[in-house]
Amino acid sequence: MRRDSIFYKLFQQSPTLLFQLLATPPSNAEAYRFDSVAVKEPKFEIDGVFLPPENQGAGVVYFCEVQFQTDEQLYERVFAESALYFYRNRARFSDWQAVIIYPSRNTEQSDLHPHRSFLNGGQVHRVYLDELGNIRSLPIWVALMVLTTLEENQAPEEARYLLTRTRQEVTEPGSRAIIEMILTIMVYKFEQLTRTEVESMLGITLKETRVYREIKEEVREELTEATTFNLITRQLTKRFGELSEEIRSKIAGLPLPVLEELSEALLDFTSLADLQAWLDQ
Repeated sequence: MRRDSIFYKLFQQSPTLLFQLLATPPSNAEAYRFDSVAVKEPKFEIDGVFLPPENQGAGVVYFCEVQFQTDEQLYERVFAESALYFYRNRARFSDWQAVIIYPSRNTEQSDLHPHRSFLNGGQVHRVYLDELGNIRSLPIWVALMVLTTLEENQAPEEARYLLTRTRQEVTEPGSRAIIEMILTIMVYKFEQLTRTEVESMLGITLKETRVYREIKEEVREELTEATTFNLITRQLTKRFGELSEEIRSKIAGLPLPVLEELSEALLDFTSLADLQAWLDQ
């Protein structure tokens, strides 16, 4: 499972998520921007960087590293890269801090002695996801991080719980982003399953997906028969290829209320045979 990309997606969706893990987050956490930065001579990139707003003077830059496999030189690299980037951009920042996210303490490198000042001085924050508490009692975005660590026999139940909780607690468009994120995590976790199979495992219907909502809103924009006909045939052509003249004629002859029913029904079709059966009814 490519957890680093999952976590970067989480941070892109919710940049304040990192600061929910810290005991003393910055007062302007909402204004931070998640990004990757490059350092020249020697050239390298740091993927997980939280940049303070540029219009509020020099601020604290946060470096984030997600580490799910033991690297016995992780701290050497992270501290060297962070210090060099801070040195090259000293005028922009007043301070730097680093956040290292581990699934558990067992993943941390064993030789910590050379870095005792950083690790014990309040400038470096180590987060162990298995010590954050019960996944059901955590803020939803933090719970998504913990979801990535669960075993396959436990993850589906907790994912379904988070979906239910999202529907109850979060309004649009936030709930849609979280549902898509849960689905993405589970698709990565169950690589042997198709997206459709993962949706079935989680009890997610097509009507909850982004595609459904986008089509639904598009259809509602114009409630004329001609426009609805064009939207429906375009969606059917996208999914199943060019439609025969016979099928197009049947659809064109439907009244507007029936066209609206078809605009919803087509999302459940898996082949042109399903469409033909629906039209025959």
